Order: sequence, then C-alpha cells, then structure tokens
Amino acid sequence: MTFLRIATLIMVAASACPAQSHATSATAAQLPAHATLPISFTKTVSASHSRPGDTIQARTTQAIHLVDGRVVPAGTLVTGHILAAKAFAYDETPYAKQVPGVLEIQFDSLQVQGQSIPLHVSLRAMADPLTGWHAADPPPSDMDPLGTLTQVGGDQLVPSQKEIRDRNGDVVGYNKKGGAYAHLIANVRGPVNCDAGDTEQPMSQFSASACGLYGFTNMSLTSFDDSHIGLVSTHSTPQIWKHSIALLETMPDASSK
Repeated sequence: MTFLRIATLIMVAASACPAQSHATSATAAQLPAHATLPISFTKTVSASHSRPGDTIQARTTQAIHLVDGRVVPAGTLVTGHILAAKAFAYDETPYAKQVPGVLEIQFDSLQVQGQSIPLHVSLRAMADPLTGWHAADPPPSDMDPLGTLTQVGGDQLVPSQKEIRDRNGDVVGYNKKGGAYAHLIANVRGPVNCDAGDTEQPMSQFSASACGLYGFTNMSLTSFDDSHIGLVSTHSTPQIWKHSIALLETMPDASSK
C-alpha cells in the first residue's frame, strides 16, 4: 500500500512539472519596461484599403533582449491590427473645413520561438522609407571617406568608430557588433512626448533623441490612447508605406501585462 502511494505521488509530481515549467516560461517571456523595439513594416498599410480588425505585420531590425535574458534576433515577426481606417475625401464646397482621413493601428504581439509574447507599446518615432534609406546609405566616398551615416533624428554614426555623436559632437550612443545602442534622450515633437532613459537600448537607424514623425508629408500623429498609433491628414489618405521604420517603446506597466 505504501509503495502504491509513493508511486502515485511521484506520477502526480512528474505531470505537474511540465505545466509549471511552461507557466514559468510564459511569465518570463516579456520585454523590460521602457525597452525599445525597432521595426520595419513589411507591407503598406493604407486607410483606403484597410478595415478595423485587419492584421498588420512588421519585423524587428535589430536584436532585442527579453526579461529572461533570451536574445530575440533581427527579423522577428511583430503583429498588430487596424483600429480605424477612413480615406480622405476632398470636399469641394467653398471654404469647407476638410474632414481628415484617419488611420489608427496597434501592435499586439512579438512572435518568439513559436510563442506569442503580448506587447504593450507606444510609438516613439517613425520614418518613411526614403528617410530610413538615407539613414542606412552612406554618402559617396569622395564626399566622405569615412562613410558617415546620419541616423533618423540627426546623430552621426561612423561605421569604423564605436562612438555615435550628436550634432554638437557629444557622444550619445555606441556602434557595436549587434547594431546601434544608446540611452534614450528626452524630446518633444508634435504630440509625441519622448522620455529619457537610463538603460542602453537598441536603436537601429534612429538617433537617441528621435521622436515623432519623419518624412510623412501632410500627415500628423494623433491618438486617443498611448498604445495606439494614429495618423490623420486633411490633404491625402493616411498610409504607412512598406519599408517604413518605427521605434516602439514598451509602456511602463508592460512587465505587469
């Protein structure tokens, strides 16, 4: 009888271990609060061809770290959805106040090793494809033999040097094997209020002080919630072109989600 009881207890304990391990793994699979998530959109998202609920996709452009220490490589899938979409329609009525077109999206999850990690992120900065390409394309060698890259926001990165400097020549970040890293610098551009940070974060093509929109002509940011990315325009239909890049930042309470 005693042997049967012991055997039963062992079986129960063994069956509980995988579940406990899975729960622990799920809990640990989080991004730290105030962590950055540099991404690139894989498809154009336009208010003309989108409906609420439609899926949007992007991929990370630099490796990031989870709370449990795991490294999430560049190219990892990030998914979200459309919240609102309304194409701009010009009103020809004399002196008419134009009704803006609207595009509002939200990112929901990061796909890591078959696991979907919930995201609670806000937009820190976003650049159109042309601005992003310029940040990754060095000038001709006869103009600048060092091949200096001007990041989105103005910081200067020389590929052969480890320091990244701002317009004043001050060191604001570091160029490492895995990409560009920096402590976030406070800035305000339009409705976006970007806070400073005291931990090193992956920046990809963005400056430490990058904040708001870059290159999105005739569009402005708006949102009813910090976790939403909203674009409005009274001149054209809002859209985020394929290969646009963005710097997301986890919300302060992300670790408790």
